[in-house]
Amino acid sequence: MELTPKAQSVELIRQSQNILILTHTDPDGDALGSVLALRMVLQRLGKKVDAVLDGLVPTSLSYLPGYTEVKDKTITPSNDLIITIDSRSTGEELKLGYKKIVDEHRIQIVITPPKGALMPEDVKVERSLPKYDAVIVLDCTGFDRIGPIYNEFPDLFFETPTVSIDHHVTNSYAAKVNWVDMTATSTAEMLVALIEALGRGENLLDEEVATCLLTGLITDTGSFQNMSTTPKSLTVAAQLVAAGAKHQEIIERISSKSLTTLKLWGRALAKIQENKDLRYVWTELASSDFADLGLPEGDDGSLIDELLKSATDVDFVFILKETDEGIKGSMRSVAKDFDVARLAALFGGGGHKVAAGFRVEGDLESTRGEILTKIDATLQAAPVLVTPIIAPTS
Repeated sequence: MELTPKAQSVELIRQSQNILILTHTDPDGDALGSVLALRMVLQRLGKKVDAVLDGLVPTSLSYLPGYTEVKDKTITPSNDLIITIDSRSTGEELKLGYKKIVDEHRIQIVITPPKGALMPEDVKVERSLPKYDAVIVLDCTGFDRIGPIYNEFPDLFFETPTVSIDHHVTNSYAAKVNWVDMTATSTAEMLVALIEALGRGENLLDEEVATCLLTGLITDTGSFQNMSTTPKSLTVAAQLVAAGAKHQEIIERISSKSLTTLKLWGRALAKIQENKDLRYVWTELASSDFADLGLPEGDDGSLIDELLKSATDVDFVFILKETDEGIKGSMRSVAKDFDVARLAALFGGGGHKVAAGFRVEGDLESTRGEILTKIDATLQAAPVLVTPIIAPTS
């Protein structure tokens, strides 16, 4: 009998001793909480674990156990050096030798081909790939959303078994094992079942792990106020609170905003615009807005969720944020049957029906008009409605 994706994930993790955990760039509460929770659990099971993040890591989540340990963690190549030689024109029976230049403390490697001559462009020297038994990618729709790690070490994702654990409808199913549950409110919700399976009767859901996972649930459901909230998510939340999750601290930390953040919100609200015919509200933040207030680019204190709470008589809301890496768009559904993931996909982004995002190159002045035009044309052509989702077999 073929194993389910969940069972395959459990089996691969059990068989692996050296594991790398990744998530999407600019991790949110679900991504960071999931990474930290799984990292702690696997370490307690005696595994060697690296967790690497990319982009803006919200300081509002600094209360999470393990935050400081992973915030600035980078991936480290092995100590091996690999020399790759293109031998198509010389033949493969190469003779290798070396000689020491003692006075200069150097070693020369000599490569003699059986015919012809090797040119410098035929030889590539690089650090060896990091040594991992498995790469686990959490809350991420595709490898291209991980960030520079995927670009710097692409072979790592093809030579090492990969597991994708995600709840987004736009997942690309690029991993070897893809456990994608589009009925789950968050990846953190899925990890509760995974951790129980890994424990084999041992309770691994302690206060620290539960706090990380409940953070993921709360942030992805908008404190259980948005349309993605389900009876199961409430049941899982109750289980995490019973396990010791600090739910009051979580709510206080993610709800409290600094005066600087409130000033940033004031700038965004002053620019807010409404398209009454196509039923949406949007605003923008320029890079200068963040710089003037001394805030990291893109760190808006979850403004999109506040905008969602106050928006009425529209189908969706979105924010455009200008950063050094381009324009970052964040979208949220207001109407129950509206699917913002389909709009985000217009710009190569994704997410799920109630919350999605995208990134495009350029600045606000050069991209704003194009983004609005494409959104308007899509809305005028046909309704952007939710496609019913069938629960997978877990």
